[in-house]
Amino acid sequence: MSAIRYELGSDKVLTLTIDMPGQSANTMNKAFREALDETVPKVLGDLENIRGIIVTSAKKTFFAGGDLNEIFKVTRDDAQAFEDMVNAMKAQMRALETCGKPVVSAINGAALGGGFEIALACHHRIVLNNNSIQLGLPEVTLGLLPGGGGTQRLPRMIGLEAAFPLLMEGKKLRPAAALKAGIIDEIADSPEDMMAKARAFIDANPNCQQPWDKKGFKLPGGAPHHPAMAQKLAIAPAMLKQKTKGCYPAPERIMAAAVEGAQVDFDNGSLIETRYFAELVTGQVSKNMTGTFWFQLNDINAGGSRPSGVEKETFKKVGVLGAGMMGAGIAYSTATRGMEVVLKDVSAESAEKGKSYSENLLAKKVSRGHMTEEKKVEILGRIKATDSAADLEGCDLVIEAVFEDSDLKAKVTAEAEPKLVDNGIFASNTSTIPITQLANASAKPENFIGLHFFSPVDKMQLVEIIVGEKTSDETLARAFDYVQQIGKTPVVVNDSRGFFTSRVFGTFVNEGICMLGEGIHPASIENAGLLAGMPVGPLTISDEVSMTLMQLVRSQSKKDVEAAGGTWNPHPAEAIIDQMVNEHGRKGKAAGAGFYEYPAKGKKYLWPELETLFVDNEKARDVKLQDLKDRILFIQAIETVRCLEEGVLRTVEDANIGSIFGIGYAPWTGGAIQFVNQYGVRAFTERAQELANIYGERFTPPALLLEHAEQEKPFT
Repeated sequence: MSAIRYELGSDKVLTLTIDMPGQSANTMNKAFREALDETVPKVLGDLENIRGIIVTSAKKTFFAGGDLNEIFKVTRDDAQAFEDMVNAMKAQMRALETCGKPVVSAINGAALGGGFEIALACHHRIVLNNNSIQLGLPEVTLGLLPGGGGTQRLPRMIGLEAAFPLLMEGKKLRPAAALKAGIIDEIADSPEDMMAKARAFIDANPNCQQPWDKKGFKLPGGAPHHPAMAQKLAIAPAMLKQKTKGCYPAPERIMAAAVEGAQVDFDNGSLIETRYFAELVTGQVSKNMTGTFWFQLNDINAGGSRPSGVEKETFKKVGVLGAGMMGAGIAYSTATRGMEVVLKDVSAESAEKGKSYSENLLAKKVSRGHMTEEKKVEILGRIKATDSAADLEGCDLVIEAVFEDSDLKAKVTAEAEPKLVDNGIFASNTSTIPITQLANASAKPENFIGLHFFSPVDKMQLVEIIVGEKTSDETLARAFDYVQQIGKTPVVVNDSRGFFTSRVFGTFVNEGICMLGEGIHPASIENAGLLAGMPVGPLTISDEVSMTLMQLVRSQSKKDVEAAGGTWNPHPAEAIIDQMVNEHGRKGKAAGAGFYEYPAKGKKYLWPELETLFVDNEKARDVKLQDLKDRILFIQAIETVRCLEEGVLRTVEDANIGSIFGIGYAPWTGGAIQFVNQYGVRAFTERAQELANIYGERFTPPALLLEHAEQEKPFT
């Protein structure tokens, strides 16, 4: 059975319906290419009997894009064969586009990547008026470029400047926004209306040609050699580099393909695009990003870390203890997904203040037209702000998000736990205190679990689920269900101090602060973080978190370690933090002064006194940028391997997704463990030992890393 149904009506309108057999969505795989090779010659042979062509889909979505299973396997050795295959497929799309008859795409669902490129190869695009439909070219988010003509057709349709954000940022648009942007032509109210409009276009345009195939075509907004455009393009690569920090080849290749392609005819531009596409497909960064953001993330979202044999749970009523920034965010994320929320704090005033956080976020949505006033009122009606524990009666789940203090957490656990329904779950949002230790305050430790959210909760996608010694598989499975019910991504870790994300995050900030203590210039430290691919530098994030909180967490950790009979080994960064807070009163951003100055007006800037207090000019001048970048990435990857070795992390997938979504580990690497794999396990281990010899034993390769290095065995 062909993947493209060929139906020529009595009105001489040919409908090509894409319907990949045995798949829930259409993809550009071998079956599609074979169907295209079979269909296009048939169309060309039938042209005398055809007035026009409608391309549509039998699936819920229009077309999902390239087949990543195929693309992921392409190696450098396959590059020429891959190029030939892509060019052959594009030649068939081009033959349809230049057949002289009107070709209309009737887009009944999402058209992303290769799917939208099929639509771009048509003369007219009509989309169903459904706000859930997304249109765009998001390949860049996986380290790729639109290789089916997207970098050539889109600039010729709307101009280079308008096309750049869609191509280089992978922006997805809803139908109304797509119409406004000029990337579709019409919106239809129903499938019947869509097909009627497609036929109306065919009736009105018996002979069709793309604008770029007509003599005298001029690129909208000006070709690259046009003075106004040439001026913009002169600085565009530098502006792009400022964004990518040189870590992401895809946006650079997209810009090159679009600009170079705009200076030649369409067919040669298409060949330029394919060459860059093959380079990215066979490159390491796309392998890193596709492996993690597609395959590993899909595995987690499909329940790869959820214990089997436990019936899926739907939560109805959730209690949140503590209405500060975290508690307020958890309440918002829960209420917007249809659950009742009891937001409790020590005073009704504090609880109401926490509820107002949701009100402000929802008001923004209403003002932007993303939500109705009625919907806002309905969601706020689900949040009960209170100072009474009695209101927690009947909760399926209670999440405490109070101050990071073991005694306080024990007190609120004892108060709230009896109000839960039978077999209800009590969860702690602690970021560092072991769950097994906190569960000592619980009457049902098997129903006690950690749910570590990240701030701001409404924006951060990750939730780290921490399993205590006595936490049951059933509790884990149900907690996993709750995280997915609120639309977030769960990673599962076993219990330890700091768990996974906080432990690794601590190594990042401590390494940056340690560099300052060694005499490295603070600007070099911050830039090294950015150039390594981290979202912000370590000193910036230290100010955001606040150094007083770091002191508090350290104090609690030290107390607990020593109470258990252990010895606290101070990190070199601790003395710098204490000096900043205790001697200079510089606590962080919230206090208005940390490593940075925060003027009332204008941008923040590094505190000038850091140079006087810490910088060793000779060291600062001689330090190698690569050493700074390596220290930042290696220290986090080494700690992640330790978490695997100690059984804190259960899977490589959780390690990679957790490191990127939780602490912003450089996304180009594909995550902390993939960074080790792509570097080469043996080469990574040798470099780690070099760093240990120079900068201290914290870089010493763990036994698990040495074991893998000996066999040159990647972590899987």
